[in-house]
Amino acid sequence: MAKLPLGPARNNERTVAVLDIGSSKVAALIARIGADGVPVVIGTGQKPCTGLKHGLVSSFERTETAVRGAMDQAERAAGMQVEFVHASISAGNLQSTVASTEIDIAGASITPADMETLRTAGRAAIQPGNRTVVHAQPALYALDGAAAVESPVGFHADRLGMDVHVVTAETPPLKNLDRAIKNAHLGLRTLVAAPLAASLATLDAEERLLGVALIEIGAGVTTVAVHSGGMLVGVATIPMGGSDITADIAAAFSIRIVDAERIKTLEGAAIAMAKDMSETIELPPINDEGMSEATRVPRAQIIAVIRQRLDMIFGLVEQQLATLGFTGPRARQVVLTGGGAELRAIADFAQGLLGRNVRIGRPGGLVGLPQAQSSPAFATLAGLVLFAAAEEPDIWHNPPTSRDGPRRTGLLSAWDRLFKEF
Repeated sequence: MAKLPLGPARNNERTVAVLDIGSSKVAALIARIGADGVPVVIGTGQKPCTGLKHGLVSSFERTETAVRGAMDQAERAAGMQVEFVHASISAGNLQSTVASTEIDIAGASITPADMETLRTAGRAAIQPGNRTVVHAQPALYALDGAAAVESPVGFHADRLGMDVHVVTAETPPLKNLDRAIKNAHLGLRTLVAAPLAASLATLDAEERLLGVALIEIGAGVTTVAVHSGGMLVGVATIPMGGSDITADIAAAFSIRIVDAERIKTLEGAAIAMAKDMSETIELPPINDEGMSEATRVPRAQIIAVIRQRLDMIFGLVEQQLATLGFTGPRARQVVLTGGGAELRAIADFAQGLLGRNVRIGRPGGLVGLPQAQSSPAFATLAGLVLFAAAEEPDIWHNPPTSRDGPRRTGLLSAWDRLFKEF
C-alpha cells in the first residue's frame, strides 16, 4: 500500500483519519469526504487499550501498541496508509470559557478585513494562563450589541462584537498524548475535545438551540458538555467512568476484572426489576488452582453495586450542570453517550435522578458506518470525522493573517509549534 497523506485529493475529495484513544480501547476510522461534505467510511479498526488511566497516558508502550493495531486495521480495510490523524482528548481537566471582544465599525458596511481585525482582537482576548488552548471557535456575532447574526459581512453597524468559545486543558496530558501518537509514527493534525466531538455526532440543531447537556460516560472519564443558543457553552470532566463500575463489581464479589466486565456488560443494569431478586448469576473464582468453586448471587446484588457507583457519578454530573449554568426551563434535555450509556435502563435511572428528559445518543452523520461502530460508545469517533470534515475556524491554532500572506496556517504546524513552546 502506498503511503498517502491526508488532505486534498482528486475530484474535490479528501481523506481524513481519526483516533479515539480511550481508557479501555483505541478506535480508528478513515473516511473519504466528497464535494458534498458528507464523510464516507472506508476503514475502521479497534484494539483494547491498557495504556491509559482516567484518560491519562500511563504507559507509552501499551498506548502505542493499541494505536498501531487499531490504525493498521483501518488502513488495511481502506487500502491505504495515513500520515496524520485527528485525535480526541478527554483528560487534562477540560474547562471552557467564552471570550468576548468588540471593534468599532463607525456605521460602515462590514468587510472581510473587518472580520480579520475582529478575530485578531478575539485572539488577544483569550488568556489561557499556564493551560493549553484546545479550541477557540467563533460562536456568535453581534451588531451594536443586538441580536446575533451568522455572517456579519455586508451588514452596517457602529460596533461589531464576537463571542469565542474557548476550551483549555492542562498541558502535560496533551503533550503525553501527542508523544504516544507520534511513537506510533503518526503525525497529529489536531486534538479535539471529546465532548465537542461526541456532540457533533449525536445532537441535532434544535436541541442545541433550545438547550441540551451531553453526558459521555467513558471507561475512565465522564464528560459534560452544555449547549445553548446553538453553541457549546460549557465543558467539564469527571475522572470516573465505566471502569470504576467494573472494579467495584470485582472487589465486591472477589472476581477478576475481566469477569466483572463481562458480567456488567451481559447482566448489569441501572435499575433492578422484580425478577432480578430471584435470578442468580454465576461468579467464577478469582484463581485457577481448583480450590475455589464458582458461587451464585442474585442479579439484584450486582445491580446494587452498580447503582452505588452510578449515584456517585450522576451526583457529580448534577453538580457540574449547576456550575455550568444548566438550570431553568431550558435545561430539561440530557443525552447520554459513551460505553456507559449501553448499560440497561441507564436512561430511566438518569431521568429519575436528574429530573430531566434523558435519551441515549447514537452516532450519525456518516455514510457506511459499520454496525459495530454505531453504538453510543463510538459517538466521539464519529464526531471526530465530522469535526475534520467541517474544518471549523479556530482563531488560536489558525490565527488571522495579513491579506498579503498565507490565509491559513496548517493545524499540524500549529500544534507542533505550540508544544515546542512548552
